[in-house]
Amino acid sequence: MRATVATLVGAVLLTGGLAACSAPSEAPSTAPSSPGAPASSGAPAVKPVAEADVVAPVASGDQPKGITYDVARIPVGARLSTGSSVANGRTTVRLEVSGLLPNTQYGSHVHTKPCGAKPADSGPHYQHEKDPVSPSVDPAFANARNEIWLDFTTDAQGAATGTATVEWEFRKGEANSVVVHAAHTSTEHGKAGTAGDRLACLTAAF
Repeated sequence: MRATVATLVGAVLLTGGLAACSAPSEAPSTAPSSPGAPASSGAPAVKPVAEADVVAPVASGDQPKGITYDVARIPVGARLSTGSSVANGRTTVRLEVSGLLPNTQYGSHVHTKPCGAKPADSGPHYQHEKDPVSPSVDPAFANARNEIWLDFTTDAQGAATGTATVEWEFRKGEANSVVVHAAHTSTEHGKAGTAGDRLACLTAAF
């Protein structure tokens, strides 16, 4: 369950505000699963990509793999792990979390850049077809078919799994983190893909 999850625990709330991000209406599965289990019947096993306990960002230099930007909603010591599989042009991504708030909804997406000291450092959502307008809030681009949405709701112990499968493969070097947000992803026009503050980040090169 902790195959590639970053323990999200940070003791710092960064200045400049927490960057917002949107979440799709087609919510991914939140059913528990084991790290090496097949994504679906006949699909290849999901292979670990990154795992970490979250900590606060550092002032300078290389950042931790797992960072929390809001210790009240993602405590230091929380764990994040992610994995993926590719078969026949389809990609499955799984996120597993533990140590978060119990019975709470979170949004989550794959982003383009590695985690940084500030929430916005992870860049925008990875998109298979890039929206020429930024930030991308057009449902034609900001949707669960064109991005990787990993929304989940934690159980009574603060654990959950989010899974998404899309009909394409990542471009090499362009998908580098998983960000956890404060709410499930919106699909409303003008707000599509947004999911509230960026609470934590796991650097993961897909």
